[in-house]
Amino acid sequence: MPELPEVETIARRIEPDVVGRRIIAFESEACRHAVPSAAEVRAAIVGRTVRALFRRGKLLVFELSEAGRPLWQTVHLRMSGRIEWEVDGRPRHGYTMWRFDQGPALWFCDSRKFGRVTVTTDLEKTMARLGPEPLAPDFTAARLRAMLSGRKRVLKPLLLDQSFLVGLGNIYVDEALFRAGLDPRMNTAALTDQDIGRLHRAIRAVLREGIRYNGTTFDWIYPEGNMQAYLRVYGRKGRPCPRCRAPIARIVVGQRGTHLCLRCQDTDADSVPRRSSPSPDRQSRDQQ
Repeated sequence: MPELPEVETIARRIEPDVVGRRIIAFESEACRHAVPSAAEVRAAIVGRTVRALFRRGKLLVFELSEAGRPLWQTVHLRMSGRIEWEVDGRPRHGYTMWRFDQGPALWFCDSRKFGRVTVTTDLEKTMARLGPEPLAPDFTAARLRAMLSGRKRVLKPLLLDQSFLVGLGNIYVDEALFRAGLDPRMNTAALTDQDIGRLHRAIRAVLREGIRYNGTTFDWIYPEGNMQAYLRVYGRKGRPCPRCRAPIARIVVGQRGTHLCLRCQDTDADSVPRRSSPSPDRQSRDQQ
């Protein structure tokens, strides 16, 4: 699934050619893409001009010109979504299309058809369930400390929870935890102020680096990234840790494949909930 750096890269790539354009057509052949329906989305957006395009968490947000009331359109790429301009006809897995008053059509390509395109007249309400932006100026170490206060959850699943903090997925959580020297299995109640400070710095650093390198590419779904050349643990099972040279391990935490250095990210046993440790059978299934 595209995470914050990948969605930010997409937003920056298409924004110059989208803002100021009037939408003259919208079509969707994926029955679940357009919410509540392609016909209703078409009726709401056709004729409007894109006033701004930005990212919120893992969402692309189109701010559309007013026609009596404000309107926003959000695009969630989900597991396999990508955005492409039409070059030589309809692109592979292109199921949803915007056509503008000038320039090529824009396609939402989604092999699994899990993505969503929605419209809303109340963006604040739509975004209310999302946590803070990790790169926003007001996301400080003190704020993260306050967010963690009183919580007793396994660390990695909490960081993946979009209602807690938006934009982080499996890749960048693993990378941030390695940089912070924290075990993904530890209970958040065991975090010290020093731990939280390191975690805050690591989250922001790895996301900024991901954006600088246009996100991470592992397959054809998201082809434009270079961050894979700079990952320190994710996808590096069995390869030497860049710090201590011990082999990178792959375990399962919260039903998610997790890469870490068991030496550099060692945590006191009392801080690691036993239920987070993978059983051999479960780990084997996840690796298949």
